[in-house]
Amino acid sequence: MTSTLMIIQIVLAILITIAILLQKSSSIGLGAYSGSNESLFGAKGPGGVLAKATFTLALLFIINTLALGYLYNKDNSRSVVDTLPKQQKTVPVPAPAPTATPGAPAAPTLPAENNKS
Repeated sequence: MTSTLMIIQIVLAILITIAILLQKSSSIGLGAYSGSNESLFGAKGPGGVLAKATFTLALLFIINTLALGYLYNKDNSRSVVDTLPKQQKTVPVPAPAPTATPGAPAAPTLPAENNKS
């Protein structure tokens, strides 16, 4: 399914490019090859028809892109990390709090203040 949508995507990209190049621009571009004003598109020329065609093709291109993204993520929901061998994770255990050992001198303390009243 994704390969079919990818082919449609390429065809839409080519058609959008052609439709944009055929439009009249400030430097005329390829719009000069579309014929005279009294030809197929009428007195106003191909401007309106090509603008509508470009809009429609662009809308189809966006919808196709969203469908491709959805289907690609649906098919490839696994990650590269899932293929790695599972390693046993160990959580470091905190060291026990130091306790006074017998025979060791006690920590010095501040002398108590004498309250004489």
